[in-house]
Amino acid sequence: MDLTAFNPSSALLTIVVLALAPFAAVMLTSFTKIVVVLSLLRNALGLQQVPPNVVLNGLAMVLTLYVMHPVGVQVSDRLARAGAPASGPTAMWAAADGAKEPLREFLLRHSAARERAFFLRTAQQSLAPAQAAQLTERDFIIVLPAFTVGELSGAFQIGFLVFLPFLVIDLVVSNILLSMGMQMLTPGTVALPFKLLLFVLADGWAKLAHGLVLSYT
Repeated sequence: MDLTAFNPSSALLTIVVLALAPFAAVMLTSFTKIVVVLSLLRNALGLQQVPPNVVLNGLAMVLTLYVMHPVGVQVSDRLARAGAPASGPTAMWAAADGAKEPLREFLLRHSAARERAFFLRTAQQSLAPAQAAQLTERDFIIVLPAFTVGELSGAFQIGFLVFLPFLVIDLVVSNILLSMGMQMLTPGTVALPFKLLLFVLADGWAKLAHGLVLSYT
């Protein structure tokens, strides 16, 4: 390993990239939507720590890697066609600039035009006229917040649909317990086995994972 080519500017850039990697993994991929849906599912079932957070985050990361694999392949192909860049921050920045288009296309494909128009309009109002004229819906400063808002909106829409059948079970169990005069029993405790039974019979984990993956096709 040639340590002479590793200058302070390269070290600083490497530290910054490593520090921003978790942010990029969460906000530039499908991770946010998937992990929010899985957390809402756990709340709908009435389970506090099952599955534990490490399992939910691990499943969300696995599904995210699957969803983002085509984008990663396209980025890898672009870097391979560009060849091995020279060392230094400028070369690293040039390589990243050439490989960002697949990620931009992914963000554009999964962000709503309404959200992009809003962030473009508000950004143009806060910039100088010369800079505002150069801004488009394809810029990362526009498409990134639009993508994030769309992912959270989609996650809560799915969460609402996930909650509905379990809410019906809670209501039925509560009415049965009230009619039998068994107020001393907690409806959530009695309803939990029926929720788990419904989820298992419906093959809930597989169907939810399939639906999350298909939402990005």
